[in-house]
Amino acid sequence: MAQLHGMRGSLGSRGISVRSMLNYCSLVSKHRVENQMVERTQQRAILGPHTMTGGEGPLSYAQNSSYQGGIVDVAKPIIEEEITKKLDINQLSSDGLMNSFWIADFGCSTGHNSFLAMQMITRSLQQKFQSERLVSQIPDFYMYFNDQVTNDFNTLFRSLPPERHYQAVGLPGDYHRRLLPKASLHFAYSSWALHWLSQVPTAVADPNSPAWNKGRVLYLGARPEVVDAYSSQHAKDTETFLEARAQELVSGGLMVLVLPGVIPTSAENSNTSYTDIPTEIALIGSCLTDMAKKGELAVAHIGGDDDGNAHYFGQPVAPFCVGRRRRLEGRQRWSPPPQRLWLAVAAT
Repeated sequence: MAQLHGMRGSLGSRGISVRSMLNYCSLVSKHRVENQMVERTQQRAILGPHTMTGGEGPLSYAQNSSYQGGIVDVAKPIIEEEITKKLDINQLSSDGLMNSFWIADFGCSTGHNSFLAMQMITRSLQQKFQSERLVSQIPDFYMYFNDQVTNDFNTLFRSLPPERHYQAVGLPGDYHRRLLPKASLHFAYSSWALHWLSQVPTAVADPNSPAWNKGRVLYLGARPEVVDAYSSQHAKDTETFLEARAQELVSGGLMVLVLPGVIPTSAENSNTSYTDIPTEIALIGSCLTDMAKKGELAVAHIGGDDDGNAHYFGQPVAPFCVGRRRRLEGRQRWSPPPQRLWLAVAAT
């Protein structure tokens, strides 16, 4: 108490009350903490993983991903056909009776659309065994649900279908690296996930780079240097993803990848090119830019320069995929543009 009175007298002689000093110290401390929180948030936005909004509320991914769910329906007949044609059960079970069959969905989010795909895949696998008169050898199915460590796995496991033909296993981690033991996976699947880049290309956020994408959040319609920067980053990410899966998949395994895509002008449809910006993507970009300019959203939250750059890239459609695209037309009433769907099936 004596020390407090002494402090009060000393401060009072300078015209500063103890209360004012305490309030000042409190404000300084609060400001420092807020700045640290902002810095950490920006660092996570630029360097850390990005996941979909969890839970099941009105703003959650679960309530706002019907488009992605429709993609599963559109791709379903092709995936079923490829399982029937390309999956070699005899090769998979060459070392003896196969008691377990391991499947992984890379980029599952909170699971609602993933459950649809896993149900379709396990049913097709069962039919494959039945068609080859191997009903008694149908193995137990195990499902890895993979996404970033910050993904809402609690919602995923709470939402698991009660009647399912597989056992569920969580697999948190970045799918750009190996997550499973070598030669342990029979079926790798990913839908509408691999277009998300591991990071914003460095060049598009550098004011001194010819690829600086100031004022835009997209590569579509941008200078060739911007497109090349996004394409290069996507190529690196795709290579690391495929290298990891190559180690994990068993001989005779199957991999199915479904991605959004664009058709460059050199493809068969010259009316669709890199300069064509999908309306919904352009709208999102405009909203993000306006929010950043108004200060309602930190620039780092949208990942780049003064206006931010997106973390995704639409893969150019290869001739194989253009051929597959024709088979997707007219299969869905809401009609996700077929030229933006890229589907690849590979057997090891």
